[in-house]
Amino acid sequence: MAFIASLAASAALSVAGAVDVDVVIYGSTPAAISAAVQSRRMGHSAVVVSPETRIGGLTTGGLGQTDIGNKSAFGGIALEFYRAVAVYYSDRSRWTRQSPESYFPDGQCAGTRNRETMWTFEPSAALSILEGWERRDGLDIRRGELLDREKGVVKNDGRIAAIRTLSGNEYRGKVFVDATYEGDLMAAAGVSYTVGREANSTYGETLNGNQPGQAKFHQLNAGVDPYVVKGDPSSGLLPGIEPPDPSFRPGDGDRRVQAYCFRMCLTDDPSNMIPFAKPAGYDEREYELLFRHLAIAPLDRDGMPWINSKMPNRKTDTNNRTGFATDFIGRNWRWPEASYAEREKIRAEHLRYQQGLMWTLANHPRVPATIRERVSKWGTCRDEFADGLGDGWQTQLYVREGRRMVGEYVMTEANCRGTAIAPRPVAMGAYNMDSHHVRRYVGEDGFVHNEGDVEVGTDKRGRRFPPYPIDYGAVVPKRGECANLVVPVCLSASHIAFGSIRMEPVFFALGQVAGTAASLACEGACAVQDVDYAKLSSRLLADGQVLR
Repeated sequence: MAFIASLAASAALSVAGAVDVDVVIYGSTPAAISAAVQSRRMGHSAVVVSPETRIGGLTTGGLGQTDIGNKSAFGGIALEFYRAVAVYYSDRSRWTRQSPESYFPDGQCAGTRNRETMWTFEPSAALSILEGWERRDGLDIRRGELLDREKGVVKNDGRIAAIRTLSGNEYRGKVFVDATYEGDLMAAAGVSYTVGREANSTYGETLNGNQPGQAKFHQLNAGVDPYVVKGDPSSGLLPGIEPPDPSFRPGDGDRRVQAYCFRMCLTDDPSNMIPFAKPAGYDEREYELLFRHLAIAPLDRDGMPWINSKMPNRKTDTNNRTGFATDFIGRNWRWPEASYAEREKIRAEHLRYQQGLMWTLANHPRVPATIRERVSKWGTCRDEFADGLGDGWQTQLYVREGRRMVGEYVMTEANCRGTAIAPRPVAMGAYNMDSHHVRRYVGEDGFVHNEGDVEVGTDKRGRRFPPYPIDYGAVVPKRGECANLVVPVCLSASHIAFGSIRMEPVFFALGQVAGTAASLACEGACAVQDVDYAKLSSRLLADGQVLR
């Protein structure tokens, strides 16, 4: 696609391949787009240096069942997007495979139909909207530009002067925004960060670190044997299972990362469906746990090993559910800090696993016939992800958690529970504290267990925690580390607090914060840590952001 002309594109270049703007945004996520939109609205030149060729991250990558928690917690650009979804689907010509009257959102988005906002959508619809914003606002988006993470960040006197990409291009700015899911720019700039789960003792929490007692959901059936030959430890463990570790105590921290998957967009429309195919390199051993799990007891509810949330035009947003499903547990730990080449390998492993899982569920004789019959009615979509990995599979892996900055303010479990209140609120969190499993291990009983899933959104009386404010200090580095960087996605939060914050509407909102703060820092010629909070909050409120 031809890039859209913009203020940044027309700026004078001091050397070939260099771009000089006020705000340089690195990332492809919703936060990257909203930061650019807000910077332009405040009269500042901006460029989005997008490592992906497809913009929008998970919002355009399959996550159409919006994790909203409480819709009233979002205004500003976030709400603008979900209003744009409603406008998009108000055009009957967009309903090509079913009538709008026959579509009823389910799950947490139930009841959002025929409102001024809409929170469920096809990936292609989200992409159309964001590319429309690109044209509307004249955003300068440079696609497929990977940061040179070894020597591509130029710093002078504690400030980033420029970033360079592997293509050799240089982007110079007054303020920079790391809007990636991984925190690559933040890390390359020398900002403090962490990966994995803190110990409960680090921030006085109860739900961080090793959580075997919280592993109540998405658990394997009791009695699944972990060994290649059942009952024979000498035969070795099946793939992805850790041996017992008596020294690993509840609440202990580690560098394990919650599981990733692809948020599949599926359909049961035969004219649009691509049947699940057996991938090259299929390894039946990867699914032995599944066979043993199903042999002990059938799947619950509708007999499907996933959550099929309804999207328009007979499509789904399909997410992990049950003890053995689309999450590739324990196989993603290297991703946050991995090289680009290693990430490609991890992505390919996840793709092969998930394609193999779907083929297995639809075809393998060791899967009960009722499950095979149900699963085989579904397939990927011919009309989605033409720019993806082929056969209806997207490039965007669901990176639920990457690096997390350790910044001026750390959001913790206490913020999510409402027992600690952010003193400089800039946006809202509104979801459960939610972590997917991080590991499979052999328990004291000799059988396989999943561990790491935490889903807590109520107090001891069963009352839901209300939306809570996110502090400005959570999106800026510690004073002295980098004076002109804002981090709206890999923000400063403990693992369990990030499990609540890590939702796409929040990233839209925090991107708006980043664009506003960057613009004010440009205007005041000050460090992002010194942006006047009164001016920041006043502008955010004027632009519709919900702060508390």
